Amino acid sequence: MSALLAQAEFVRPPIDWHAAAPELTLLAFGALLTMMDIGWLERGRRAAAPMASIALLATMIPILTLAADGADRSMFNGAFVVDNYSLIMKAMFVLAGYVVVLLSTNYIAEGDYWENEYYGLLLSSILGMVLMASARDLITIFVALELLSIPAYMLATWRKRDLKSNEAGLKYYLMGVFASAVMLYGMSLLYGSTGSTLLTDIGAVLDTGADPTAVVVLGIIFVVVGFAFKVSAVPFHTWAPDTYEGAPTPVTAFLSVASKAAGFVALMNILFVGLLGRDDVVEPLMWVLAAASMTVGNLVALRQTNIVRMLAYSGVAQAGYMLAPLAVIGDVPDTALGAVVTYLVIYAAMNLGAFAVVIAAARKTRSAEIGDFRGLFHYAPGLTVAMTIFLFSLAGIPPLGGWFAKFRVIEALIDANNASGVALGVVVAVNSVIALYYYARIGLGMWAEEAPDGDLSRVDVPPSLVAAIGLTAIVTIIFGLGLVVGDFTDVSLLPTGI
Repeated sequence: MSALLAQAEFVRPPIDWHAAAPELTLLAFGALLTMMDIGWLERGRRAAAPMASIALLATMIPILTLAADGADRSMFNGAFVVDNYSLIMKAMFVLAGYVVVLLSTNYIAEGDYWENEYYGLLLSSILGMVLMASARDLITIFVALELLSIPAYMLATWRKRDLKSNEAGLKYYLMGVFASAVMLYGMSLLYGSTGSTLLTDIGAVLDTGADPTAVVVLGIIFVVVGFAFKVSAVPFHTWAPDTYEGAPTPVTAFLSVASKAAGFVALMNILFVGLLGRDDVVEPLMWVLAAASMTVGNLVALRQTNIVRMLAYSGVAQAGYMLAPLAVIGDVPDTALGAVVTYLVIYAAMNLGAFAVVIAAARKTRSAEIGDFRGLFHYAPGLTVAMTIFLFSLAGIPPLGGWFAKFRVIEALIDANNASGVALGVVVAVNSVIALYYYARIGLGMWAEEAPDGDLSRVDVPPSLVAAIGLTAIVTIIFGLGLVVGDFTDVSLLPTGI
């Protein structure tokens, strides 16, 4: 027995507790929320939102200490890696989750919902996203994906007595399960072709310069399709509009930003660490997905009358913009990664801000119809200014953050110095003009038209919503003015597989 114990101790992999501290902090607070729910029942409702906020702020502490340390860390034979890239993504997930808690505080408390479970599921999903940022192994990536997805399925159907919410959750769940199955099959093909689940090993086997086998091509396509669903890229976007409209609005904001960003992070981990040597397969696939997502998303958004559905199709188009640099990863991998990371961070701020204004305005209008935003300036000038900032940032108008994000995308496409990159850059520019129309239409209605019902009474905006709108507006403006520059495009931010 002692010999067996000694052998077990010998094979146990070393654990870097500092590297795993962000995940362990979220796990500990999630368990604490569960214990509060079991022990305090209804008495714990008021403490749920503050506890979730404390959990996310506390998670930022080890992220900052790891960033200050500056050393790359690796565990489990390279399946879990902490580097500059993963820390930026973890910080974005945690801060986006904090804003979602601010959006949810009054929304959930004023509804007939169970608060403790809501915030517990939210922390669980964010835990999966934080884990995803460090995942460098197919199994770790899949576990992280399911950890973030399963709570999201339940959050989407949180309004249990609402048929639209039930439909939203069911559609999201069924499509998600189908996409996971396709992706898992693709992962199994890659494993069978390379003999390893580690992305570094897969990259070493595939980067031979020889033509890829049919099994490898099929595996890459299936894996990309699985993540294309997660980021709501065309033609795998059909779940997004109904899910966004039926889910509680804070959950919609969470799915549109944090969940989508997690899909992009997983996709970038696989592409830049495992499949960079097979850019001949990846680049045409990314080109088609990007061009289709931008075009279809913007054209369908033109016809929407509900602002949540409009933002859903806008999110499809935004996914296309973020996919565009991945169509040139073989030529300029560092610039392409910097463009995607920059876009993800700015998109998180401006899209969360737009949903925060929608939640605030709906406290009076009780509607998400675009027509009900007419005349908003006459009774909520602050919300009107904020919404204008977010909408025109999404459209890419200087000097707001969205223009800087689109500039980075076009810069990466042009730096590739090939015809396909330039052509995709033209597609980005044309779609940005199309998008400006439906964003400007909402802005014109808010500023220039009269309120539809003539009611000019003020909107009662809770402090938590004011804080969320203020934080996201500041970040959007700071990026647009160029006060945050350069770091996201540094070659050292390429995900490592040490």
